Amino acid sequence: MDWISLSLISAFFLGCYDIAKKQSLSGNAVPIVLLCNVSVAAFVWMLPILLAQFPLMGQTLALPDPWLESTRLLLEISGGDHLLLFAKSTLVGCSWIAAFYAIKHLPLSIATPIRSTSPIWTILLAVLLMREQPNPLQWVGLTITLVAFLIFSRVGAKEGIRFHRDPWIILILIATALGALSSLYDKYLLQVVKLSPAVVQAWFSVYLVPVMIPLALHWHFLERKSTPFEWRWSIHAIAIFRTIADYAYFCAITDQEALISVISPIRRSSIIIPFLFGVIGLNEANWRAKSVCVAGLLIGILLLSYSTP
Repeated sequence: MDWISLSLISAFFLGCYDIAKKQSLSGNAVPIVLLCNVSVAAFVWMLPILLAQFPLMGQTLALPDPWLESTRLLLEISGGDHLLLFAKSTLVGCSWIAAFYAIKHLPLSIATPIRSTSPIWTILLAVLLMREQPNPLQWVGLTITLVAFLIFSRVGAKEGIRFHRDPWIILILIATALGALSSLYDKYLLQVVKLSPAVVQAWFSVYLVPVMIPLALHWHFLERKSTPFEWRWSIHAIAIFRTIADYAYFCAITDQEALISVISPIRRSSIIIPFLFGVIGLNEANWRAKSVCVAGLLIGILLLSYSTP
């Protein structure tokens, strides 16, 4: 399968991931939804980790030698690397906690487009922390995206959502900023520390479980009666959709002909799927005005992506 098809698959499942989150969180206990979600992803990655730890298990299952050899890389990292990966899990865990609480209370057609603005935050943080300088097209993309975001705030006001003081908007912005910081941290792990994508994804997924346990315990002892948990099949779908989306993405970028400047905007187009679901499936209001804002966000993100060296 070619890299463009893989990028489209990744975008599709990212959109499904956002829908599954909304369906799982509506009227539900956020801490347990999060813990179930990360536990499924950790379970998926524990299999290759166990195969690397116990190679006889892989031989018993008659798995190909190249596949078994690739799993051994999951164990060939130092204690310091494990601490760095746990720090990534903590950073992403904080981002997800803020995002899940916000998505529970915000319309999907508002929350998802805001989350898609992470490239803006990534560039701004890169300017502040790494002294990178955006080129002219990137400044144009930043401006268009910020204008679309300001228009979004006007649209949200019609639904009683005040962007400058609504706690859920503030949380989704915090989540987006932390997600952008995580992207920069990924760059450090992959390019400076020289960890492989599989190692980062595997151990980050495993370490997310202990990161989420304190929040789940807090819910169990203090919030269980006021905010009960209801099991839904969409909860496991969150992790499954995200794992498929990430796997397709990593497969796409390993293609020698792949262009990251094309893959990135294709992935960002995933916001169209939950946006349409929010408008059609959940009957969310002001869809025409929101459509203009989403188009502006996509154009801005496209300019940011295509102008990246």
